[in-house]
Amino acid sequence: MIQVLALGAALFYGAADFFGGLTARRANTIATVVVSQFVGLLLLVAALPFLPAAVVSPRDWLWGVCAGLSGGGGVALLYRALAVGTMAVVAPITAVVSAIIPVLFGFAMGERVGLLTAGGIVLALMAIVLVSQQPSASQGKGSLLRSGGLPPGVMLALLAGVVVGIFLLSLARTSSASGMWPLVAARLTSVTLFGVAALVTGKSLRMRRPATITAATGGSLDMLANVLMMLAARVGPLSIVVTLVSLYPAGTVILARFVLREHLSFVQNAGIACALLAVILIVGTAG
Repeated sequence: MIQVLALGAALFYGAADFFGGLTARRANTIATVVVSQFVGLLLLVAALPFLPAAVVSPRDWLWGVCAGLSGGGGVALLYRALAVGTMAVVAPITAVVSAIIPVLFGFAMGERVGLLTAGGIVLALMAIVLVSQQPSASQGKGSLLRSGGLPPGVMLALLAGVVVGIFLLSLARTSSASGMWPLVAARLTSVTLFGVAALVTGKSLRMRRPATITAATGGSLDMLANVLMMLAARVGPLSIVVTLVSLYPAGTVILARFVLREHLSFVQNAGIACALLAVILIVGTAG
């Protein structure tokens, strides 16, 4: 049961990122974030009456707001990276970095890092280097540019991973008795934040029908993934749940390969494999 919930969350997270990145290619990033997050918020609020009663402390609300600030920023960075870069490269980079952040936080708080975890971090760094190699259009299929330039979206993916890692840490600080309410606080915060950003920057929140549909789809899938993950974490070991959920880039990579026909070099494919293995080592052996 735990495995089904966690793998379901991974599947929906991967699909949500794909639709979010697809929307960001059709509309501005702020509109994409606001629409997708707002749709997810509506679904969560509609489901609240059917969920068990919860007791929310001021501390839970505070961490929920922190999760909203970091989660909204992380989603915006990730969607932009998915829009300008290769999805099959961006998603694994964000995943490994977001997995490293909780481990580094625990290390800073005095926790000891095991040998497998340390190996996972090293493997993750190797993965980032491998998937960041830019295939050359003027050379052979497996050749790489030697100029040292990063492919589009890689730097944004790295930043997104850091911020998403902070989002995961923030939600982890909430109590189990608070139920889904910290997630409500997080979504209210992110929607308000980017709504204000749209007003300040003069960005329109209007999107064409295809972009609205993909944004709403991505927001719905993301919220469903959040709920499944939290349900799994309530009934099973967090290390197992997070390990399985962290495999979500596989869904993004598969959709990008078959829907967008993205092609990667052998080295980049090896990097993606290293990234997935690194996530398993980092998250599965932490804590």
